[in-house]
Amino acid sequence: MRVRLEIASVADAPALATLRAATAAHLTATFGKGPWSSSGTERGVLLELKRGRVFVWREGNELIATLALSTRKPWAIDPAYFRQSARPLYLTSMGVTPARQRTGIGRECLEAAREIALAWPADSIRLDAYDAVAGAGEFYRRCGYAEVGRVTYRKTPLIYYEQTW
Repeated sequence: MRVRLEIASVADAPALATLRAATAAHLTATFGKGPWSSSGTERGVLLELKRGRVFVWREGNELIATLALSTRKPWAIDPAYFRQSARPLYLTSMGVTPARQRTGIGRECLEAAREIALAWPADSIRLDAYDAVAGAGEFYRRCGYAEVGRVTYRKTPLIYYEQTW
């Protein structure tokens, strides 16, 4: 399987909001209510489209996966925990439709994100994950991201990860 991520457009905002709602509902059904239960809105997707690049993987007309890359630091990330980087990218809003999770799509998306980052050009990818049973920290570690810190931001425990080259 080879994921081909494409840049999302404003027309994708409703489908992206639906995908995010489905992944949030799945996490809530599996692990209970938590910070992962909030799915955001179409308006939030539109804002993200302005602040960075949102990527999607389509299968026909259906969105299967998404992630966003931006040079803009997200509110919950403290750069003091990360290695020196002249051109970091921040990965946010990664999700795979629940029916297709645990099939390798997420790993393929991260490999594609690295290729995109190399061409950007960037010298690292930074991200955070919930430090909870519903968090994807172990997934990121298995995909080659190094844990660089643990923090609590607004009562939400997080783990910071990065990949550098």
